[in-house]
Amino acid sequence: MYHPSEWSSWRQQNKMAISLGTRQAADEEARAEVEVLNSRLDKTSQLTKKIQASLSRLESSGRSVQEAVGPLYGSTQKLQTLGANIDGVINAIQRIRQPSDIKSNEEDIIRKGPEKAGLAAFLSSVKRVNKALQEMKQTNLRTNQQAVSDLSRLLKAGNTQLEGHFQHLLQEDSRPIEPLYYITKDKAFPMLSQDKTTRLGLINSYIGSSMRQSGTSGESPVLQLYASVRGPYLTATLQNLASASLNTAKKKSPDAIYRQGTNGMGHYAKGMEAAFLAEYDNICGLFSREEWSRVFNLTCQGSISEMARTLRELNIHIKNNLTTDCYLAYEIIEIISNLSSNLDTRTGELRPTFAAALKPIRETGKSSLGELLEDTRRRISNLPTIPGDGAALPITSETMTRLQTMVDFLRPISSIMISIGDGGWKSAPNTNNSSDQIPTLKSFDVGADGKQIFAHYSVDTIDTLLTSLEARAKPVLKGKPALGVFIANNATVIERSIRNSDLQPLLQSRMGDIDKWRKTGAQLYTLAWREPSAHLLDVQYTNRGNRPQSGSAAAIDSAAILKGLGSKDKDSIKEKFRLFNASFDELVAKHKSLSMEKEVREMLGKQVQQMIEPLYGRFWDRYHEVDKGKGKYVKYDKGSISGVFLSLT
Repeated sequence: MYHPSEWSSWRQQNKMAISLGTRQAADEEARAEVEVLNSRLDKTSQLTKKIQASLSRLESSGRSVQEAVGPLYGSTQKLQTLGANIDGVINAIQRIRQPSDIKSNEEDIIRKGPEKAGLAAFLSSVKRVNKALQEMKQTNLRTNQQAVSDLSRLLKAGNTQLEGHFQHLLQEDSRPIEPLYYITKDKAFPMLSQDKTTRLGLINSYIGSSMRQSGTSGESPVLQLYASVRGPYLTATLQNLASASLNTAKKKSPDAIYRQGTNGMGHYAKGMEAAFLAEYDNICGLFSREEWSRVFNLTCQGSISEMARTLRELNIHIKNNLTTDCYLAYEIIEIISNLSSNLDTRTGELRPTFAAALKPIRETGKSSLGELLEDTRRRISNLPTIPGDGAALPITSETMTRLQTMVDFLRPISSIMISIGDGGWKSAPNTNNSSDQIPTLKSFDVGADGKQIFAHYSVDTIDTLLTSLEARAKPVLKGKPALGVFIANNATVIERSIRNSDLQPLLQSRMGDIDKWRKTGAQLYTLAWREPSAHLLDVQYTNRGNRPQSGSAAAIDSAAILKGLGSKDKDSIKEKFRLFNASFDELVAKHKSLSMEKEVREMLGKQVQQMIEPLYGRFWDRYHEVDKGKGKYVKYDKGSISGVFLSLT
């Protein structure tokens, strides 16, 4: 490599050479650059050798450093491990000391209880104990076993006090009330206050959370606690209504027919519905949604059991007075069915429970239909006698009154009719296979008409009544007039009862069946009047002289007709008048002695008149001169006999 002074001198020489010629100058410059590059390569080689020598020395120094530093690094790692171990020991010591500190800090608060310490402070303390206990169980240190046991006992004591406080708070607002005050004033039943609900909710939330954290299975004890307090509250609140339902069923007169709304069951159901709905709102504000059903059923169980007991006692009363109090069964069926439906719509609960409680009375209601028919047959067959005057029997009016009263309970009776089917009253219900469920529309034949089936039942009842009466009267009223009047009287009482009541629209299409019975009675009655009618028939010989005159009655000449008769024929006419008079007078007296309903008397009087008067008028026109107006044989003229007929109606 050139020294700078040398390079400068060389360039000056070159400049001078260049001037000698351009080509010579270029060649010289190229040779100079090659020389410079060669010089640089020599210096680079020398530098590379120096670097290699330096790297060799550095590598040798590195091995020396590694040999010197290695033991120091190992010692440093050991020191780090030792430090970590020391920290772990310190932490372990702190954890060992922690339970003792927690117990000392929280035990005083828990010992005071939620009332003295305050619910918020007490809950915070119990939560801290619970958290510490869970963490301690996770460490699984043998030295913590005693501490775990101590904290467990402390936590259990705290939870027990919380449950007791929960119960105490509930009891403050669970004194029985008088339900009639709220029912008659149309007021909502009282609920738990908002402040009380908030405090109860905090306790319930903590206990539920604590159970989930600890992995405890089963339901929260708070559910049972709530039911154990509010259940007796509901039962005690409704107790007076239950007693009133039994007391109002007692009868002053054994024969008194139950009248709609006179039993206390209606108020009982209203009170129960209002109380249950208020309780359901309490539960919804206090418990989680998945707990609502369980708590509500537990809470209401006692009240429904008391209602079931009340219904069983009422059922015994109804069975003992079935003919007069079967309507109470129908009313209870409707009341409890409506109660169950209303609560089910609002809460979705209790329908099966109500159905089970109602089952005995519902079965009594079903069986009553057939038993009432059988009672009608039995009472008629056991009648001591049948009135000889053909008067209608009281059982007819009683039976029709029963049907009229049933119309007042047509809704529950219709549901019974649909459930047993048309004609189902003719066979005893199988109570063993009866469902506990209160019937709904889905359980009915959608094509069935409860009113129509009841109409069929009413017709069956009437037919059973009249058939039994006829069978009982035949051997007693051997005379056909009295038997006919008896049948017609009872049929007329039935018809009148239908037309003057709400039975009329139900049985309008079946009135012809009842009218047949009345016509049957009229036919039996008029059979006896054939005898006097027979005496008014005479034999006319058209091939003899003095042929009977035709034309109007005024044109008939009785004297001329009699003049053409022989003495034997005249005597026969006299005998016919005599026999007619005797038979007619006897039947008139019998007619007047019989007891007839107004409609029957008018009907039978007109039928007798239509049957006898035309025959007598014709016979009188022809033969009244047989005793020349002395009245010895011809007792009645046409005017007087017409008056007799008028007296019959």
